[in-house]
Amino acid sequence: MTTATGMPVTEADWVRQRREATEAMPKVLAAVGLPKVLLPYQARAVSMLDSVRDCSALFIEKSRRIGLTWGLAAYAVLRAGRQRTAGGMDVMYISYSREMTREFIDACAMWARAFSIAAGAAEECLFDQGDEEGDKSIQAFRIRFASGFEVLALSSAPRGLRGKQGVVIVDEAAFVDNLAELIKAAMAFLMWGGQVVICSTHDGVDNPFNETIQDILAGRVPYRHMRIDFDQALQEGLYQRISLVKGEEWTPEGEAEWRQKIVSFYGDGADEELFCVPSASSGAWLPGPLIEARMTADAPLLRLELPSDYMQRPEADQKALLDPFMEELAEAIAGLDMAPQFAFGFDFGRVADLSVVSLLAIEARLKRREALALEMRNVPGKEQKRIVGDILEHVQQSLVGAAFDATGMGWTVAEDMGRKFGLREEDDGAGLVWAIKFSEEWYRLQMPPLKTAFEDDLIALIPDAEHLSDLRMMRLIRGIPRVPPHREGGKGKRRHGDYAIALALAHFASRMRWAEFGYRPVQASHESAHGEMTMTAEEDTVRGWWKPPLGTGLRGGIV
Repeated sequence: MTTATGMPVTEADWVRQRREATEAMPKVLAAVGLPKVLLPYQARAVSMLDSVRDCSALFIEKSRRIGLTWGLAAYAVLRAGRQRTAGGMDVMYISYSREMTREFIDACAMWARAFSIAAGAAEECLFDQGDEEGDKSIQAFRIRFASGFEVLALSSAPRGLRGKQGVVIVDEAAFVDNLAELIKAAMAFLMWGGQVVICSTHDGVDNPFNETIQDILAGRVPYRHMRIDFDQALQEGLYQRISLVKGEEWTPEGEAEWRQKIVSFYGDGADEELFCVPSASSGAWLPGPLIEARMTADAPLLRLELPSDYMQRPEADQKALLDPFMEELAEAIAGLDMAPQFAFGFDFGRVADLSVVSLLAIEARLKRREALALEMRNVPGKEQKRIVGDILEHVQQSLVGAAFDATGMGWTVAEDMGRKFGLREEDDGAGLVWAIKFSEEWYRLQMPPLKTAFEDDLIALIPDAEHLSDLRMMRLIRGIPRVPPHREGGKGKRRHGDYAIALALAHFASRMRWAEFGYRPVQASHESAHGEMTMTAEEDTVRGWWKPPLGTGLRGGIV
């Protein structure tokens, strides 16, 4: 928050503002005694929602930890506790974590007792999600009321809303998986007089939550909107309520000190976490403008898509479909500048996803410049191995490493390439090919160097809209850069961040470099007539795998 002059609010500013505000209150308010149960912003949200007809859909952008969920629990109990003739209906609560759903049901149970509404005890149950892949069930929580309605906590899977009706509350919506699909499923409730409440702290400007907020403010959609930032919550009594609960006396100085601690704790994230100002990207790991700024490489990008019945066609037809691409590939790799060293990354896909190749040239100043990129859709494994093998054979003499996605069927490609060029699985084995079985630890350690390359202008990529989209899909999931589980794109053409993974593998391989060198043994096989030590041709060409001592920062190599 800033002052009228545009400067940040200091602790002293806050003391002065709060003292002036409280001293200006009518003296009669001092005699009111205990405060009303709901704080003003909580009460406003409940009041707006109480009229389903006037407020069928409400989006609330808010600060963290201001007690809005507690207020919404009160509304859930009031709505579910009514008879149908009085507007009663089921209330469904959704959030990104089981702990939040448990807290919400506990708050509802407290409000039910406080309102003296006949309610069954809070209970755990198994609720059928109607999963298309089988009769899977998830754990849910519910409270049943004498009205016949209930408050039910669900998972954030959009399919969980199928066939239901009532009020939907999505809490911390910006952080649930696939929010766009969840909002779409929730809005179906409005057709039969239901109600949708979407509230959240922001998670970036291009998050579906913020995009919908902007549509509301622009008048493009007819939903209602509220905004509650940290300072507004404080002005409406948040810290006074905290002091009351803690049994402490409220003072402007104490509130100002507490406010400053919270703002300092969030640091650079305070604008987004406390003051409802979305950051430049929605948890997107790489901002779009930064990616575009690095798309400066002038190099070939090849795409091969084979028909779904390719395997069933005669061999002559298969050859006719594949040969033009193989000729194009041969021309592309023949045009490579072989002066620099190369690193190769390969993300495997066969049915739902693409197979993607990224070949990076390592320039003298260690900038990684993409020399070739290739995508394959619906290409059988045999053909993929042929294509990948042709590329690796051409650059083998300058190749520092090749990293392959070795999860699932990808292992077969990595294994066959390992037979030709030497296989390395983790730190075991000797050769050019790394077989990577992805884990959170791998992403945690290997993705930050790739981001640094973007930030320090140490990488140059081939310009492509699809590759830009794949890189923008990367999100911080539990603090680790990952590709989210959902896919993007139209039916049959969906992408799953495939290029981002191929690039990450190539960049990883570029940093795992090894060296080839010869050596002379300590003792020669025999001496010359003049007493000089000599070696046989066989001894002069002895080579093997050298593994450096731990902690040296060096990679092993062929010796």
